[in-house]
Amino acid sequence: MKEAGTLRAHAASASASAPVARVQRWLARLAAPWPGLGWAVLAAGLAGVAVFAARWGSIGVTWTDVARGLLGGMTGEPLEGRAAIVWQLRVPRVLAGMLAGAALGVSGAALQGLFRNPLADPYLMGVAPGAIFGVAVALSVAGAAAPAFAGKVAAAQAAAYVPAAAFVGALGAVLAAVVLAHTAGGRRTTDLILAGVVVGSVLTAATTYLMLRDADRIRSVFAWTLGNLSLVGWPELGAALPYGVAGMLPLLGAGRVLNAMQLGEDVAQSLGIPVQRLKLGLIAAASLATAAVVSQVGVIGFVGLVVPHAVRRLAGSDYRRVLPASALGGAMLLVLADLVARMAARPAELPVGVVTALVGGPFFLYLLRKGHGHAPS
Repeated sequence: MKEAGTLRAHAASASASAPVARVQRWLARLAAPWPGLGWAVLAAGLAGVAVFAARWGSIGVTWTDVARGLLGGMTGEPLEGRAAIVWQLRVPRVLAGMLAGAALGVSGAALQGLFRNPLADPYLMGVAPGAIFGVAVALSVAGAAAPAFAGKVAAAQAAAYVPAAAFVGALGAVLAAVVLAHTAGGRRTTDLILAGVVVGSVLTAATTYLMLRDADRIRSVFAWTLGNLSLVGWPELGAALPYGVAGMLPLLGAGRVLNAMQLGEDVAQSLGIPVQRLKLGLIAAASLATAAVVSQVGVIGFVGLVVPHAVRRLAGSDYRRVLPASALGGAMLLVLADLVARMAARPAELPVGVVTALVGGPFFLYLLRKGHGHAPS
């Protein structure tokens, strides 16, 4: 394993551009006297962003309202006025953003490491469209031929079966993409992404058909499919949290084996790692974490693509650091994106998925233009 670390470090230093390498060396020198400084900075940044997100929105509240809302909510005191807005609306929304961003960030990092594909992302691989298709089918069935399918979306988000249905859809979609790429004889790293896009497009079309069966209420469902944190309250957050945590924990503990996977499957097997079982387990875990997000906030793309790349640029290629840092970075990015979505067009709100797409789309094109068709370093 010592040799493996040396090879990875060499590959990372070779691929990093000079300015990025200087930033990495500067960060390493800064953090050297204080082990854990980087994690403390990330955690403090996330906490600061969360507090600001609870403060700002379409309705103005003061810092006193924020303090009263947080203290009153945690102690169980009755809340009124703007303090109640903070606790009942904004705090669960911020926590949902943190959960969703962390799940998408760590899922993207794990999929990139697992498939040795820097373009892997839960959205691009069809996981998110599969999850939303699973929810659509579940709500359609539960709605008894779906005459009021669209109107049931918000209420049904709190039901425990919705994340489970999303998980089934997500797992089926990503497995379909892997099988499609394999049977087509794909050898390039982009073939898996193309297969995921195809599967995701088909499932998105099927989901759209189900939604159009109730055109009267299509607007609220349309916002949900674009990613919308405003639909999440405490009950919905409680329904998604167990699924999200259950999916993220195995991914956060997979750093060592993903490091070995970067040297090739044969090398990983020679080190005693059950590669095929590991693949299935991590795919299932990533699907479960993504499903927990989609079942509550809809499809939010590109977080799992952008965040792991940014983390690797600053923290190196060791997946024992990349995975938890991607979770923290994803949480921070999505809370910030939701804050932008709330503030950009007040009093209206943009779907947060639109904001992440505006950032992630150009970044994806940048990666293609730079020829990142090889395994992440």
